[in-house]
Amino acid sequence: MSTIYFDSSVSDTSRRQALYKGDFHVFSPTPSSLALCQHARDLISEAFGSCNPEMAQYSLEVEEYVTILAELKPKFIHHPHSKECIRGILQELNCNLEKTYFDVPRLRTVTSDGYLTSGIGYAFHPHRDTWYSAPQSQINWWLPLYEIDPENAMAFHLKYWKQPIKNGSRDYNYYQWNAQSRGNAANHIHKDTRKQPHAEEQIDLEPELRVITPVGGLLLFSGAQMHSTIPNTSGRTRFSIDFRTVNLDDLENRTAAPNIDSECTGTTLRDFLRSSDLTRLTDKLIAAYDDDSERSGVLLYQPKVDAT
Repeated sequence: MSTIYFDSSVSDTSRRQALYKGDFHVFSPTPSSLALCQHARDLISEAFGSCNPEMAQYSLEVEEYVTILAELKPKFIHHPHSKECIRGILQELNCNLEKTYFDVPRLRTVTSDGYLTSGIGYAFHPHRDTWYSAPQSQINWWLPLYEIDPENAMAFHLKYWKQPIKNGSRDYNYYQWNAQSRGNAANHIHKDTRKQPHAEEQIDLEPELRVITPVGGLLLFSGAQMHSTIPNTSGRTRFSIDFRTVNLDDLENRTAAPNIDSECTGTTLRDFLRSSDLTRLTDKLIAAYDDDSERSGVLLYQPKVDAT
């Protein structure tokens, strides 16, 4: 059984413990989450010009749409103000900025009625982030940029919190992904041929959970939760932001959600930045989570982006 907490006042330590047990935390918009949404919406409006971003798929050829996203998404992801807003959110929700590390926020687009489902608009199949070399102590933070409804939300498949399934994570290495696939999402327009972990047995999508928050409302869940992008039938493109955090004490003490079926290699820990000063985790700590695969790929992806 999973519990959903709304605007809970418990400590961040207690909150993380609950998330590692399969629970969810939902928060009303905060000043910094709203600032992050406004920042993203300003960039989106600039990118799409006179087109309504939620409806632009109906007036643009898909190739033109992809070209816009290919410039927009990295600009948002690596913009200094995006990181400033993330720091503000963490502070407002009582995270210890010296011990909380975050990765850069992602701008996600889920178009309606199958307009774009691959590459830069990838529609995620049921998966755990831990299949993609995320640490078991990773916490996911998610918020919508425009109003959402059950037809364009995200689904959680609660049956699989404790139930392992056969999957392709054994063939996924994060460093090879950085070297071969991470930078070419915009090239996969009609079909995504990048090798990613999938379930290798039938998944029961029901029962599922869809959480609807207002613009800037925050949904927190464990990176080990099974979740997916539902087919968007709302008639509007869904824009959302997600980022991930890890806590230094949890990493050092191995406090985390249980690993029931992830077999990937490599680790995303080099991507995380300390909230207080944007420094990275120490090599010594990362080594405790690494394996010999670090010799055969790109350890830290470094895109060339003008975020001004």
